[in-house]
Amino acid sequence: MLPRAWFGEEVSEEMKKILQVSFKFKMTGPELEKAFLEGAPAFRPGGKVKGLLWKIWLMNEAEKSAGGVYLFKDDASVQGYLKGELFAMLKSLPALSDIEAKAFDILPEHTKITRGPIG
Repeated sequence: MLPRAWFGEEVSEEMKKILQVSFKFKMTGPELEKAFLEGAPAFRPGGKVKGLLWKIWLMNEAEKSAGGVYLFKDDASVQGYLKGELFAMLKSLPALSDIEAKAFDILPEHTKITRGPIG
């Protein structure tokens, strides 16, 4: 369980959701890395993305593909992000295309065996 103080309630592993976002980019890898660093503070715990526990940033420069894997406290938080200002901004950027977002349930017992960082 996560500390109660983070959310005012306990968050069970069964409630948590993974969001996988991917897209193609039309800039250099270093330019994208710089843009990621500028945007990263919004994704800190307690930042602009409500219910986000962590995010892993991804990039495959050779394939011009990037994205992220996010752990949210629940489905409502995933939906809030997908309907929110930050995701709308991502979708509006002309340097990005083929944006996909997929939400997943977590299999907590399996993930504990492989030491996945879900709690």
